[in-house]
Amino acid sequence: MPSDTERHPMPSAAAFWTKAAPKYAKSPIKDTATYEHTLARTRAFLPPDAKALEIGCGTGTTALKLAGDVKSLLATDIAEGMIAVAQEKPAPDNLRFATGIPGDAALAGEAPFDVVLAFNLLHLVPDLPQTLRSIHSLLRPGGRFISKSACLRDGSVFLPPLIWVMQRLGKAPYVGKFSAAHLEQTIAQAGFEIEVAETHGKSFNRFIVATRL
Repeated sequence: MPSDTERHPMPSAAAFWTKAAPKYAKSPIKDTATYEHTLARTRAFLPPDAKALEIGCGTGTTALKLAGDVKSLLATDIAEGMIAVAQEKPAPDNLRFATGIPGDAALAGEAPFDVVLAFNLLHLVPDLPQTLRSIHSLLRPGGRFISKSACLRDGSVFLPPLIWVMQRLGKAPYVGKFSAAHLEQTIAQAGFEIEVAETHGKSFNRFIVATRL
């Protein structure tokens, strides 16, 4: 029997987010207070001499805000459309935008990094353990991985069915449904020690700072 994905194929992540890029770029941040709080907490863990990488940077809004807090920042996304929008924005000399995902040879060639950032991304990757192992390999020993993720198992029971319907209509990408406890366990199993685990904004948004062992 074919799998649910085979019966209802979804567009690739790159194609989905490239198509969504123009609308995404015009969408305002819904909770600015929480967003600014997450930025402030992130800055507390960014050494000014850090070589940093952001994965899943979208159209570059967060990268532009954090670039001044590190020595250099390479901001990447799987979607060429997202990066195209980001590259149109005025950026400081220490910030670069490029297409890429953990596991790419090009990113591996840029490693090691002192910090890897991933905001609103981990719940969108189909293979979370492999993604975390790839992130681990991009960091120097003692380097930090800073992320914020939607832990849908801890949220409304109505969200998963709604996402399922939107996926069937081609209006949503793959979305992983895990709890904060599962996410933290998976990060630890990938070779990290968790320094900070906080809830930011909605109860299912988990901010985590982890150190590569």
